[in-house]
Amino acid sequence: MKKTIVTSITILFVLATLVSSTFVSQTSASAISSPTLDPRTIPKYVSQLIIPPVYTPTLVVDPTTGAVVQQDYSVDMVQFSQQILPTGFPTTQVWGYAGMAYDPLTGQQLGYIEHSPSATFETVRGVPVQVTWVNKITSPSMFAVDPTLMWANPNNMATITQPFTPFPPGYAQAQSPVPLVPHLHGAEDQSTSDGGPLAWFTASGLHGSDYNTYIPTAANGAVDYYPNAQPATTLWYHDHAMGMTRLNVLSGLAGFYIIRDPNDPIAPLLPSGQYEVPLAIQDRSFNLDGSLWFPSVGDNPDVHPYWQPEFFGNTIMVNGVVWPSMNVQPHQYRFRVLDGSNARFYSLTLTYQIGGQDVLLPFTQIGTEGGYLRTPATMTSLLIAPGQRADILVDFSSIPAGTQLTMRNTAKAPFPAGTPPDPQTVGQIMRFTVNSGTPVHPTPLPAVLNNIPVLTPNSPARTLVLYEVESGTGEPLMVTLQGQRFNAPVSETPRVGSTEDWIIVDITGDAHPIHLHLVQFQVISRQTLNAAKYTSDWVALNGEPPLDHPTITLPIDSYLQGKPMAPMPNENGWKDTVIVYPGQVTIIRVRFAPLTAPSTGPSAPTPGINQYSFDPTVGPGYVWHCHIVDHEDNEMMRPYDVTA
Repeated sequence: MKKTIVTSITILFVLATLVSSTFVSQTSASAISSPTLDPRTIPKYVSQLIIPPVYTPTLVVDPTTGAVVQQDYSVDMVQFSQQILPTGFPTTQVWGYAGMAYDPLTGQQLGYIEHSPSATFETVRGVPVQVTWVNKITSPSMFAVDPTLMWANPNNMATITQPFTPFPPGYAQAQSPVPLVPHLHGAEDQSTSDGGPLAWFTASGLHGSDYNTYIPTAANGAVDYYPNAQPATTLWYHDHAMGMTRLNVLSGLAGFYIIRDPNDPIAPLLPSGQYEVPLAIQDRSFNLDGSLWFPSVGDNPDVHPYWQPEFFGNTIMVNGVVWPSMNVQPHQYRFRVLDGSNARFYSLTLTYQIGGQDVLLPFTQIGTEGGYLRTPATMTSLLIAPGQRADILVDFSSIPAGTQLTMRNTAKAPFPAGTPPDPQTVGQIMRFTVNSGTPVHPTPLPAVLNNIPVLTPNSPARTLVLYEVESGTGEPLMVTLQGQRFNAPVSETPRVGSTEDWIIVDITGDAHPIHLHLVQFQVISRQTLNAAKYTSDWVALNGEPPLDHPTITLPIDSYLQGKPMAPMPNENGWKDTVIVYPGQVTIIRVRFAPLTAPSTGPSAPTPGINQYSFDPTVGPGYVWHCHIVDHEDNEMMRPYDVTA
């Protein structure tokens, strides 16, 4: 298997590099009303899974001790072509991050690599990382930029009015230049390096209002500093430009960022090397010429000509390959799973056949967004939402050689009450084939993987309402947090060192993955409420959103029904993205202090005392938002400021 993967990596990335400067211009995906490539005509499991390469850092060394004190990287945002569809189909024009990289299995230097999802940052806890990001995308946006949203607007384009221009051509001032800003999702970092939505910059040197908080290297570049003080975990990085995240991420701007701890007592017990594989799962749609397709007609075209509330692709891509196959040894594997889709949730299972009957293969989740769970969670299905990560162990050691296992998806779209996935297309993710060989059975894990502290609130709770604004025909016009637009005055101002309960009330019809920048948090409970009555009373109290005044809190106690539900076993750890279900109240406990801070004793975080290695009160501040990025791009994001 090792030789096969190494060969496929080398061939793919060399080809991508060679064709990047000579790709053939493809028809704009948004120029076509629906995707022209029928996903049922795409052969499955004929392409081998690609393991993303790893960026090569420049090491900053202490001249006295020789110890590495910092890793420096230079990473570009570029446009190129990639073989996403099986061989014989056209290549696909994408965007991605690019830089010097090596093969993670052999250590072979691959040179300057362009790929989507992009190369992985392999980092070490306690060794800071500095990245110089450079925007080199000079072509227009691949998809229709909707200037009726609050968006980056690099040309200070005037507000457009009806009748709106169809796309194509759309509005030239909106399509170019392309604003970008990388965000390291899940990182403890100062807001000056957090990649907030208004810190964007273009290849032509234009920039957003928060860009001056960066250390600029050039008009089209910026430097971010990541302390890497948090525990070992799986983070990811992606674009976060205001009102354009859905377009830029779908274009390909995403990748893994892994923190390892040399003193981690669990890591030696886990699969490593060729047995540790990141899996970025994303849905896409294609045209016959290989180009990506994305809708260009809004659900409410008289209000938002191009924006739609959710994008669901009709194919599944893993690590930049549609419906790949992976040959595995009779060994346990560690898969770092990322839902990198715009809006699609996945309920993942592994099935194989015995005697003509489908059998579910159990697996074990050991980690979530913030690191290891308190205890391993054995399961037969994994629900994962956009932005979330799951660290899982799959044991193939007792599966007969030649057995084929299929990773399947049963989550409805939109989740949880939408359309079931087509079992012939998006109901399938990838395939594993077990090779022959001597089985290697896994090392037993301890009953407790991680000491997750019990947090005690020391500041007042916040009640936060998710509310969808609808048109007269019942179509979403925007989805809001607290009924507020993004640019309303900041209302969430937690003190550094404080621990707060955020009581999130979902009175929309969808589940929303809610993500907070800077912090990891703990899921406390979920409970059903009388959503219809709460909605009626909340609107009577506040008026119909979007509001032009501060939100008036409506206590939830008299609306609650049934008993609180404890978090799922695979939520018993630190998280940065939580699924908030419709018709429920979800309580998360948020501590505005480092993950490594103790929960009790004289060193426990105290409101007003900063224990971060940086000052979180400095800079433009942070945001919290829904990670259905189509929602995020249309008001379902709010700024928050950490105060002293």
